[in-house]
Amino acid sequence: MRMRPIIAVDIGGTHVRAALYSEATDTPMSRAEIATHSQDADLFSRLCDLIEQVRVERALESIGVAAPGPLDPRSGTILRAPNIQEWIEFPLGSRLTERFGVSTYVDNDANLAALAEWRLGAGRGHSDVLYLTVGTGVGGGLILNGQLIHGSHGLAAEFGHMLIDPAGPQCSCGKHGHLESYASGTAIAAHVRRLLEEGATSSLQDMQEITSSAVAEAAQEGDELSRRALERAGHYLGIAISNCCMSFDPSVVILGGGVLGSGEILLQSIRRSVVAHVLHPRYLEGLEITRGTLGDDAGLLGALLLARAGGHDM
Repeated sequence: MRMRPIIAVDIGGTHVRAALYSEATDTPMSRAEIATHSQDADLFSRLCDLIEQVRVERALESIGVAAPGPLDPRSGTILRAPNIQEWIEFPLGSRLTERFGVSTYVDNDANLAALAEWRLGAGRGHSDVLYLTVGTGVGGGLILNGQLIHGSHGLAAEFGHMLIDPAGPQCSCGKHGHLESYASGTAIAAHVRRLLEEGATSSLQDMQEITSSAVAEAAQEGDELSRRALERAGHYLGIAISNCCMSFDPSVVILGGGVLGSGEILLQSIRRSVVAHVLHPRYLEGLEITRGTLGDDAGLLGALLLARAGGHDM
């Protein structure tokens, strides 16, 4: 029986994107995006307007949503979204179902990016996949024995909040020493700013607003401070990945997110650190550490796959 179109939504810290997909293709029939933050109206109302815009008055089969966590994927409830302060214990799935009259499926955005890369991208052919997305924060997803892992509460694979050093910098969640506080784009930029305030020299020292993108560009142009900052982030990402290798023994590690656009400096540092920190070389046999191939569409495509599957039996 032919299915009606599906709406896929990806709620990011900067933008919310939505796309309409037919049953037969992974190419959207229509798509649009809005800024996550706006002074004009609350995010849920603007999200509904966005869905109306891309549905083009078509009857829908279902809606799939890649949302920031932590969240409960079984009930579709956002427990606490760090970048959306008004969404605390927010029943996003049931609210969308009530508004549009179709089933709505919600999961963590990094989980769904992992699902998409596994099914459609760099993870094809693998059964055990570790996915890390490195951007404003650090997120993760895990495929083991061909199954997306959620854990007993639906909260598994929060690798960005893996503890690296309890005496380390404060994380966006308020605790100290998490991977995100060392290796996210936000953390890389903050580290460079701190070194400059302490008197270090760099081509960035007269820049009013330092971002991880500016650090990456400067590193590629030969700025030593920026290169060391990327290598430092790669060092800590490698420690986290080596911990995951010893916990889950994946055959591929897929890295996504905007910070991975910084080039080979970061990626080479990650690989060196993984080699240095794994328990035994056997973990490295056949292990691929590679960039994702789906780019910014990974979350949308994961939300589409979730909705097509009718939930989490994937």
